Amino acid sequence: MAQVLSPVPGTFYTQAAPGEPQFKQPGDSVAAGDVIGLIEVMKTFIEVKAETSGTFKEFLAEDGAAINAGQPLAELEG
Repeated sequence: MAQVLSPVPGTFYTQAAPGEPQFKQPGDSVAAGDVIGLIEVMKTFIEVKAETSGTFKEFLAEDGAAINAGQPLAELEG
């Protein structure tokens, strides 16, 4: 099981905009470099990318949650 960690503190988003689909759903295939979420820091959005390939399992942080650097945001299998 691999975790995607936050590179910076900020506000985590699982979708590009309200009403849009989430970047990843459970069971989705994930390639290294795929965007799985966004972090807002002072009105700037930073893409959170998977570092490894696998199958998306779940988000570990809620949409709109305040997060810290190094915090696990999502889990990937295999």
